Amino acid sequence: MTLPLVDDVVLRPVAVDDAEALTEAYVRNREHLRHWDPRRPDDFFTLRGQVIRVEDQLEQRNTGRLMPWVLADGDSVVGCVNLSNIVLGPFRSGSLGYWVDAAYNGRGLATAAALAACQVADERLRLHRIEAGTLLDNVASQRVLAKAGFEAIGVAPHYLHIDGSWRDHKLFQRILNERPPGG
Repeated sequence: MTLPLVDDVVLRPVAVDDAEALTEAYVRNREHLRHWDPRRPDDFFTLRGQVIRVEDQLEQRNTGRLMPWVLADGDSVVGCVNLSNIVLGPFRSGSLGYWVDAAYNGRGLATAAALAACQVADERLRLHRIEAGTLLDNVASQRVLAKAGFEAIGVAPHYLHIDGSWRDHKLFQRILNERPPGG
C-alpha cells in the first residue's frame, strides 16, 4: 500500500531493497538527526547495518508489533515513519515516530505522514489511540503533532536516552475512535 503525501513523495512499507537508500539517507542526515536520536554505532550508517535493521523491522511487522514505512521520492528515501510498540487487546495502542530529510523540511511531509499513519492505524490495524513524544525543545515536531490531531497529555522526565543523555519528553496522544476492542 503506497500513499501519496506531498509533491512526488509517497509513504510506503519499508522493504529490504530500501537498505541502500536508507544508508544514504541516514549518512546524509547524520548531523541533522543527531540532537533528536539515540547515539548510533558507526555500523548503523552502513549498508550491512541497514539490512540488519530492516530485516528486524520486517520480523516485528510480521508479528504485528511494528508498522515501518519510508517516505520515498523516486528511489531516494527522504524520511521514515514507524508505528511501534503496537499492543492489541483492551489497549489497542501504538507509538508514532518519524523523521524527515533536512532538505525536505517545511513541506508538510511530517504532518501528511503522521495523518496517513493514523489513518492506517484506525482503519487497518483497528487501534484506538496513538501516542507520540518529543523532546521539550522540539517545537517543530510538536506543531506536526498538533496539526495531525494529537493533544498534549504531559511530560515524562528522563523518558528516552537521546543524544547521549536521558531526556525529558512532552507526550501526546490521538484518540482514533471509540470502537470497543472487538468492534
